Order: sequence, then C-alpha cells, then structure tokens
Amino acid sequence: MAGRIPETFIDDVLARTDLVELVDSYVHLKRSGKNYMACCPFHQEKTPSFTVSPDKQFYYCFGCGASGNAIGFLMEYTRLGFVEAIETLARNLGLEVPREESAGAPRDDYQPLYSMLEAATAYYERQLRATTTKDRPVRYLQQRGLTGQTAKRFRLGYAPPGWDNLLQELGQSDADSKRLIKTGLLIENEQGRRYDRFRDRIMFPIRDSRGRVIAFGGRVLGDDKPKYLNSPETPVFHKGRELYGLYEARQASNRIRRFVIVEGYMDVIALAQFDIPYAVATLGTATSRDHIEKLFRHSEELVFCFDGDDAGRRAAWRALENALPCARDGRQIKFLLLPEGEDPDSLVQQNGKAYFEGLLDEASTLSEFFYQQLSTDVDTRTLDGRARLASLATPYLEQMPGGVLQQLMLKRLKEITELDDLQLRPADKSPPAPQPVPAADLQSGSPPSYLYEAEMAATPEPGAGETSQRGPTAGAAPRHAPRGRPARSGGERPDGLSLVDATIRMVLNAPRLAATLEFPEELRALQLPRMELLLELIDFIQRKPDASTAAILGHWQTQDQGDVIFQLAAREFLLPHEEQSPELSDALRRLRLQKVEQDLDQIIADGVKDKARFQELLHLQRELSKT
Repeated sequence: MAGRIPETFIDDVLARTDLVELVDSYVHLKRSGKNYMACCPFHQEKTPSFTVSPDKQFYYCFGCGASGNAIGFLMEYTRLGFVEAIETLARNLGLEVPREESAGAPRDDYQPLYSMLEAATAYYERQLRATTTKDRPVRYLQQRGLTGQTAKRFRLGYAPPGWDNLLQELGQSDADSKRLIKTGLLIENEQGRRYDRFRDRIMFPIRDSRGRVIAFGGRVLGDDKPKYLNSPETPVFHKGRELYGLYEARQASNRIRRFVIVEGYMDVIALAQFDIPYAVATLGTATSRDHIEKLFRHSEELVFCFDGDDAGRRAAWRALENALPCARDGRQIKFLLLPEGEDPDSLVQQNGKAYFEGLLDEASTLSEFFYQQLSTDVDTRTLDGRARLASLATPYLEQMPGGVLQQLMLKRLKEITELDDLQLRPADKSPPAPQPVPAADLQSGSPPSYLYEAEMAATPEPGAGETSQRGPTAGAAPRHAPRGRPARSGGERPDGLSLVDATIRMVLNAPRLAATLEFPEELRALQLPRMELLLELIDFIQRKPDASTAAILGHWQTQDQGDVIFQLAAREFLLPHEEQSPELSDALRRLRLQKVEQDLDQIIADGVKDKARFQELLHLQRELSKT
C-alpha cells in the first residue's frame, strides 16, 4: 500500500516492542547487571561488547559502534528496509500499518494507562498490608502456603469489598475515571454509574515482558463465582499474546532451560516458591501459537502441564494442535497430565521440588502424546482402525515444519498402521532464519537510496579524539561529523565528556524528566560545540513530552548527527549504578553559568561600556557558582 507511515504509529510500535526479546530471538543475550550483553552480530569478536538496555530500549556495540532501536536492529541484522522493518514489528504485535489517509489521526497515549495501572497495583498492595483490610486475604494466602516474600515478588494485592474503593482512591477527576475505565479497572453501566470491577479479591498483577503492569487477575477468597476474574482486553492488554509469570521467570534466570505451562496464577506462584521459577500460565485462553513462539524465543523445551480430567485433556490437545506448526528440529515439546484432582500447586506443596521436576523429566514427548491421544478411540488391531488413524494423523503431520522430527513421526505412523507408502504433502516452508550481515558487507555495503542521498562519513566518538572504524552498513542511517562553532570548550568532566555532551546524555536517558524542566531561553545563544544538537533535542522533547529514549533514537536514526546521539546515549552503559540518575537541573545551571561567563568575556572585550549589565552578570555569576 502506498503512503507514508505516520510517525505516531512508529512511536507506538517502538513503545510496545521489547528490544531484549527481539534481539534475543536472533542473538543469545546474557544478563549483565541491569543490561544484557552478547558477542556483536555485526563484527567478529571473542569478548562480548554488544549491549542492550531493557530500560532505554536501545543497543550499542562498543567494539564496532553498531547502535539503534528495534527498527534499527531489524534493518541491520535482517537487511530489511525501513518500511519492511516497521511492518515486521507491527505484524509481531498484531497491528495493521496505517498509511497516508490516517497519518493525521490522533493516537491514543498509552503512558497514562500504564501509570494508572501501576498506581492501582500500589493501591492493592497497600490494602494487603493495611490493618483494616489485611486479615482475611493474608490468612487466605497463608493457608495456600505462600510466604510474604513470594507475595512481594509477584506484587500480590487485595481489592477490598465495596463498589467504589478504587474509584475514590484514583478516579477523583473525570479524566482519571475514564482512564480507569479504559484499563478495565472500572465498569460504567448504561445509566452512567461507575464502579470497581474487582471487589473482595486477591489481586494478581499481570506484567508484560518489560515489567509494566498491563492487567489484573482477581480471585475470590471463598467459593463465590466466578472464582477468577480477569481484566478485559484493553489497548495495552491482549490476552492471546501475554503469559502470566514470564517476566518473573526471565528475572529469575539469564538462561531458562525449559518452561512449564500451567493453568492458574497460584500454580505459577507456588512453583516459584519451591524454586521452580520457570512456570507460566495463559490468561483464560487456550495456549496459542503466539504464546508458544514467544516462549521458544527464550528456551528450547516446553512442558504443558494440565489436570488429568476431561477438561485438562482437551486443553492439552488444543495446545498440541497449536504447537505442531512450531515443532521445528531442536525444539522439545512435552505433555504432563496430572492425576485427577491434583494440580501443580497441590503436588509441589505435598511432595516438593525434586518430585515435581521428576514428573517433568518423565513427561510424554510430543510424538508419544500425539499418537496416544489419537489412538484412544481407534482400534489399531483392525485394518479399518489403522486406516482411520492414518487419515486422522496425516493432516496434523502436514502442519509441521519439514525436518527430521516430521519424518520420524511419519515413520512412527507407518510402523503403527503397517502402511509403507504414506506420503505427506509438502509443508509450507518457513522463511529462513535471518543471517548476520557479512563483515565484508558491513564495510562495503551501500545504503538504500530512498533513505538518503548524502555520503556517509565517520563521526568522532563524543568526548574522544578517535574516529569510528565502523564502515557503512546496508540499511543504516546517514552519519555526518557534527558541525560545531569555534568557542570555548565548555569544560571537560571526569567522564571525558564536555558539559554539553553530558547534558545531551542526561536528556537522552531521562527524556520524560527533561520534559518537565524549564529550559532557560538565554541558553539558545550559548556558543559551545554541539549546542545546536542539544537545542534540537530539547525542542523535540518539548513537542513530544512522552517520547521514550527509543523514540528519540528512532527520530535521529536518519539525521546527520545520529552517531553522536547514539554514542552519547550509550555512555549510560559505562556509568556505575549509583550515577544513573541524571542531575539535569544542575547541568542546566552550569550551562547558564557558561553563558554568563561568555557574556562577561564579551563585555570586557568591548571595554565594559555597560557597567550596570556588567554588575548584573557578576552577581548572576556568583549566584550560579554556588553549589
């Protein structure tokens, strides 16, 4: 479809995409502090220097200078064009890419919804600790065997009885009430009355892969119906793509050997308390193909664990149907049906970790479970029964990706049915896995002409005297050396950055904080290297106060000084943890001091003709020099 993709849509795609999850699906990442690292996929190296920030949603390689956000990574790694990269990310999110006709349409701002959901989580947590409300829910959790530490880890809370507790707490204004309705926490009936959706329930916050609360599950304390109540679909919550416990599992381990998919919140939490932190649960839906592919990005083994009753068997079979198209060679899929009346929560509480993990180890493989279930109502001792099994099994096997596993399952079917001439129609071939850009292409590849026409030039590393050795890459953005005006240096800091560069770094890594600060207008006349870039950055965040670091980087990816922006943002990786909070206000104060000193120099050079102005500047210099 022709037409330009609206910038607001690109911002939405970046806000919803988890860069760590995206990169890890191509390159194995390992946690290093609060960031993730790997050997760079864009140049040959033995020691990892490729770093991904989950907070800022950008990557940077200290070896070759590769940098970008989710769009940039797809462009460089898969050699997609800019538009194709956005379309790929949007498809992963289930979004349709708008074009020119909707470019001017206003977009929903999801940040207030995330903030409201976080505030609700904190409110429910307080109710679980409050003396007036905690007795019943705490007693219930203790009876279920949960400790306070486990409750804190999963941020469990309590929605007290009453129709408007949350409404009174967070929905005092009409705008806030509407946000609560949009998040699914409030219900508005036909008469316009608004009331809390969750009442007298244990609250389970549901977090996305970036740790943001996106929805809730609520469980009654007794036997009322419905026992579990989930948030409805909202702009930030799509239950067919989310998994309860996935965020917590990834926080518990850098490398997850396997996932066990269970049916309930309490199963996930009880297993985690017994040091089995790799359990996840779907949210009131069958296990979908999206769920399965999402889990396979982090592990090569999945074990579906369901109750052994009829409902559990049906759920397991639906999971198998969706798992078959994902069953590529190297992936292991197992099924564990528990004794009727038991669930993971009860089994691990009664028998402990070793017993439960033993059950997982002995779970049925995909092929074993597949033929066991299909053969339940088929008598393979008869010719008709074997023919029926072949007719039942063949369409399922054809859904599998072509490979060794598919051939082995077909061989097993031939052995059971005693039919040697069974054939499968060719399966749809999955697109080949993206390959890293060859080193030669990194040095000689030409950028697509539709992105830009200017020549690409090396850019000095901010605060250093060396030039980058990284050549242009296919699909990369243009890079030019920054233009600075001759002036005083602006002062070097202990980290080797000038004051202006340090301020740019602070703004990049805390853009929403920067948007709340008043930028002194007199600084627009300050003459320091890269001051123009800082002014452009300030103007950008004032226009878009909710812009994330990833969105800012995306904007500058095709700008002349993109390299400078990315390199300064990457400086955050080098700072000790205690220095991560930028003191922007202090940086702005020191920039004002620089401007005053420049003005004083000019007045002195002119012979101090305006003595009143000279005295005013001296007084301002003394005030700004105070720390």
